[in-house]
Amino acid sequence: MLRFWKRLNDLYGRLVIVVFGLVMLIGLWQVYDNYYTFSHALDDSILKYKPDPDDPSAMKDSPITDEMVAWLTIDGTNIDYPVMQGDDNTKFLNTDPFGNYSLSGSIFLDSRCSPDFSDGYSVIYGHHMEYGHMFGALDDYLNPEYLKSHSSGTLMIGRNAEKVCRLRVFASMKVSAREKTVFDIDNDGIRQYIRDNSEVMTEEEDSRILALSTCAGADSVMRTAVFCYIED
Repeated sequence: MLRFWKRLNDLYGRLVIVVFGLVMLIGLWQVYDNYYTFSHALDDSILKYKPDPDDPSAMKDSPITDEMVAWLTIDGTNIDYPVMQGDDNTKFLNTDPFGNYSLSGSIFLDSRCSPDFSDGYSVIYGHHMEYGHMFGALDDYLNPEYLKSHSSGTLMIGRNAEKVCRLRVFASMKVSAREKTVFDIDNDGIRQYIRDNSEVMTEEEDSRILALSTCAGADSVMRTAVFCYIED
């Protein structure tokens, strides 16, 4: 009987070691996963592929795929990225602008929107990354003073920047991802919804509207939405 309990105790000790090892491996994987995601989101080398409106041939040898429809820049922030568009809204959640798998994905235009941004209302999505990268900077626009001091930007439409439009940020809010008025693109009620629900709003005009949307927090159904006027 004593031998039995000794063997059982040895087995228990080995089991504890195995479980501890698995926990350590999972922890190391999570650290690596976070580092990999964050480091790829921080990589600003993509700026060397930014199109030049004065040089249509600048993108000729660019490794960015042909699914690029624009380049989005918001002055004074880290938002300076190509805008991709897939056949649906899942592809670029985990695909980078070069067509490779990436946990940080891409900034992308809703698949239902016109790629030339001719619609009265368009939506661009991006992951919420730390330190203001990707669309992590959008949270700051819930502050009225920040919005007023970071309200300008540029939208270069087309792979070769065939058209350049100015952007003017005018409103921001937190909104449920299930809110159809904001996330159903074919919607005539967006102006009234922004007017009634914005946490910050500066002015109104009749220009086309572009929404920038990101998660408001981890595992949250809430979204931070920032609204810009597209000015030709």
